[in-house]
Amino acid sequence: MMNSRRVFPAFILVLTIIDASLAFDYSEAVDKSLLFFEAQRSGKLPGTQRVKWRGDSGLYDGYQQKVNLVGGYYDAGDHVKFGLPMAYSVTMLSWGAIEYGRNMMDLNQMGHVLNAIKWGTDYFIKAHSQPNVLWGQVGDGDSDHYCWERAEDMTTPRTAYKLDTEHPGSDLAGETAAAMAAAAIAFRPYNSSYSDLLLVHAKQGTFHGLNAVCKRVLYIIGLLGKMNCCGRQHGCIEQPKTFSWDNKYAASMGGTGWAVKEFSWDNKYAGVQILLSKVLIDGDGGAYTATLKQYQAKADYFACACNQKNAGYNAPLTPGGLLYLHEWNNMQYAASAAFLLVVYSDYLSAAKSVLKCPHANVQPQELLMFAKSQACLDLIKADYILGKNPKSMSYMVGYGQNYPIHVHHRGASIASISVLHSVVGCVQGFDAWYRRPEASPNVVHGGLVGGPDKNDNFEDDRSSYEQTEPTLSGTAPLVGLFSKLHSINSHYAAGPTPTKGQSNSCE
Repeated sequence: MMNSRRVFPAFILVLTIIDASLAFDYSEAVDKSLLFFEAQRSGKLPGTQRVKWRGDSGLYDGYQQKVNLVGGYYDAGDHVKFGLPMAYSVTMLSWGAIEYGRNMMDLNQMGHVLNAIKWGTDYFIKAHSQPNVLWGQVGDGDSDHYCWERAEDMTTPRTAYKLDTEHPGSDLAGETAAAMAAAAIAFRPYNSSYSDLLLVHAKQGTFHGLNAVCKRVLYIIGLLGKMNCCGRQHGCIEQPKTFSWDNKYAASMGGTGWAVKEFSWDNKYAGVQILLSKVLIDGDGGAYTATLKQYQAKADYFACACNQKNAGYNAPLTPGGLLYLHEWNNMQYAASAAFLLVVYSDYLSAAKSVLKCPHANVQPQELLMFAKSQACLDLIKADYILGKNPKSMSYMVGYGQNYPIHVHHRGASIASISVLHSVVGCVQGFDAWYRRPEASPNVVHGGLVGGPDKNDNFEDDRSSYEQTEPTLSGTAPLVGLFSKLHSINSHYAAGPTPTKGQSNSCE
């Protein structure tokens, strides 16, 4: 029997390969994920738009401020364009394309992936209207949430907020610079001139009056940098807290000191720690080797905690095995953790290295063998998202036969403007559509909803926004994750039987 304590746990989380009759269609999941980004588009929609129930919207964004801020993405079920989670989502799409671009090409999805990235980065280029100015938000959250109307009918204020030398916000500046830098890498093989343009804007991440330390941080290409050393945007724009890091200033900025169990749009430590661990794993640490070892220790903490191998300091799980960190929109944290763990397992496997947990060192050569088995202990995994859970429900809208049909999403809940031509007013939307017991007239394919509570219970109710609202930041990691899972599923569907001494059992 295989020793279950020695199975590489990152793949326990996400690579549950079950028999063909029950296997999930990850290629469909990739396609649906990308459709969600089309459903969230703001601005003038292109002729290639596949989500037909959407129409043009937000065409005068920035008009009052005499700047063109048309485009970008709506954040969730509302119509505010929040710069921080939007930039994170573009970063995650780009990171997925960098890691798993070949898998995306095999699925004929690379064009859609690049289009999804570009819809965001084109907007960031507009938002970076001057070297020292970044427009970080369009729309007012309070007034927007008092209305229930289609984006095409918006009557709420489209107030725009900017960062500049007088109103610093280096967390948002850093995330936006990182998004454009990561996108520059993703576009390099396909559109070098656009890649160069993105890199110019990423380098100009020195806007907003940042000091020399932050300037250095912003230029580290593709890393998921967010900084508070030069003034967070909180106070200028209402957004949550963030953090900072740099190799040289790792200790003082917390990069080597904070051990975390979460990876998300407003807590990027684990992503930074794993990316910098790759530098060490690849043997490129040089003078920074000692510091990078501290980063990797924290990366291992994250991976071991998610896998319940962290000597009691583990990430909490639901009875059904889902990572559970927050009551509001928890599923996004499971999705981002799954992506990050697959990436880390790839880094370790390529270097023939090990994951060092308090209980044991886990050998990477066991990864693929386990991926071929049926997992008895499958913790944070993509399959839970797609339906292998106590409710037998897909928490990705539009995937499978059983998924949420009362999604907390304005556009999905009201008949399309192509069907209902008359304007749906702010209050009318609540009276006629929000409270309808029927299923939403439009399916917002690919939207990852907030998901179940800590006991795996889920209420498919439009008013239960903690559980039924889909977000950009939730769906973004899934594109790369499902692309990777599809390639593994395809590989092992035709793979060899286990050799002597190996077993498909998880006992």
